[in-house]
Amino acid sequence: MPVTLLSYKNNPPQIDTSSSEHASNMTELLISGAQGTPLTILHTDAYSTWLAEQDTQTTNWLTTTQFNGKGMSLIPNGAGELSQAIYVSSELDSYWLCGDLVNQLPAGRYTIQGSDEQIKVAAFSWGLGAYKFDRYKRNDKVYPQLVLPTQAQVDEMNKLVRSVTIVRDLVNTPAADMMPQHLGETMEGLAKEFGASITQIVGDELLEQNYPTIHMVGRASENLPRLIDMTWGDENAPRVTLVGKGVCFDSGGLDLKPGAGMRLMKKDMGGAAHVIGLAHQIMASNLPIRLRVLVPAVENAVSANAFRPGDVIKTRKGITVEIDNTDAEGRLVLCDALAEANNDKPELMIDFATLTGAMRIALGTELPGFFSNDDQVAADMTQSGLKVQDPIWRMPLHKPYLELTGSDIADLANCGRVPQGGAITAALYLESFVDADISWSHFDVMAWNTRKLPGRPIGGEAFGIRAVFDYLQTRFVK
Repeated sequence: MPVTLLSYKNNPPQIDTSSSEHASNMTELLISGAQGTPLTILHTDAYSTWLAEQDTQTTNWLTTTQFNGKGMSLIPNGAGELSQAIYVSSELDSYWLCGDLVNQLPAGRYTIQGSDEQIKVAAFSWGLGAYKFDRYKRNDKVYPQLVLPTQAQVDEMNKLVRSVTIVRDLVNTPAADMMPQHLGETMEGLAKEFGASITQIVGDELLEQNYPTIHMVGRASENLPRLIDMTWGDENAPRVTLVGKGVCFDSGGLDLKPGAGMRLMKKDMGGAAHVIGLAHQIMASNLPIRLRVLVPAVENAVSANAFRPGDVIKTRKGITVEIDNTDAEGRLVLCDALAEANNDKPELMIDFATLTGAMRIALGTELPGFFSNDDQVAADMTQSGLKVQDPIWRMPLHKPYLELTGSDIADLANCGRVPQGGAITAALYLESFVDADISWSHFDVMAWNTRKLPGRPIGGEAFGIRAVFDYLQTRFVK
């Protein structure tokens, strides 16, 4: 029996990504088949028409329970057993349509019928609406299952749900269990699952192989800094490189953060989490690209050998940088990784980072800003974001602001001289390490939900990766 979606045109541990318990739980939420309790999802404008077509028992039940045509109602048969459910919403086209519904319905199987897009929307929010980070707190809730018409649809949606779940799990994991070595183990598991190659340059090897800023930021921690480098796909395919900021905990260094500012700094590896989740989706979908993922992973700690304000370092690209503030460390670890990413001349380079508070002031916590040196790529990614309801907002690479990162004794400083335009000066700093002939985009993301929304609990979150994946799929799958 089908779930019917009606609308009217005129009314509108380390995380082992291959075998985590949570990933398996998410997979079981979506199954293929034909049997289940019928669920009808209606637009609010369609409810009265639907109600007029129902039998007397159904209309009496809805009247007796004072159902007002908003939200969910469970409808029994004459024996008191659940015979059907309805869900009425004014946002029938929302990708988060079933984000609360999966938590409200009793356990059991529910079937769905509709267009491929309606199926995708319902299944996406169903899978992610049941997300719970249960590594440290037992979750015994039994969730309802959504039955999709085909196994192919189940497989497609599980890939998407799992990719977002990977990001959430990684960001939610406390720093004690998500240090550079744990990020390395996570990516090794991903490489093993999909047959990718992976290397790690660890500790003093970073100096030997000329990654001085990654080493500098991470040297004060007992958790050794590293550059994790994973490659997958046909060597002759178009090259796409992802770079993710992996600051596993950010104390601020010697420019120590206040307690309130440090509380959520386990999420400062959110950029790394984003590219790992995106890489999973790319490889699971077998996109015809040559993928490279670079994650500079460090802990910005305080110790006798911590780097200091006023220090000057020569980066991998040869640009000298004066340290104005040790709490602007993300752009330091990224700049060496971006310099390395130039070497194989990718067709597209994209980085993700939890980089600046300034971006949160500009756009809030739920809209990721991005910068790009390629107008066509920026326009197409923005359209992809709108298509899959994963909105992204382009910000300007306003070149005159680069002067604000100037230094009297080095080529650049790692901070602008004024607080205004901080996201822009950070992006311009990063752009200085990208070769001019490479198409590059930089995402500055929150990686955290600060309020509970349907399908989006407070905690780690993926922003922009569905937009980027849709763009890559549109561009490279012929």
